[in-house]
Amino acid sequence: MKIFIISFLSIVFFSSVSISDEVLDCSKYSKLSSKFYSCKTANFVKETKDYQKKKWSKEKKKLIKLKKKY
Repeated sequence: MKIFIISFLSIVFFSSVSISDEVLDCSKYSKLSSKFYSCKTANFVKETKDYQKKKWSKEKKKLIKLKKKY
């Protein structure tokens, strides 16, 4: 039962973090607070999504062209 509750809470936490749209300024929080780490996590998720979109956009266009071709 504990595993279920912990996994459910972690899923809710990570999904709520990934909803953020902009990079936040985390310097206003103390480095020992939980808000600081949640802010850093949110920024990491946002930067990762942006990086993947930028790097894979050309490949995605190639795949779309191939699908239209066949």
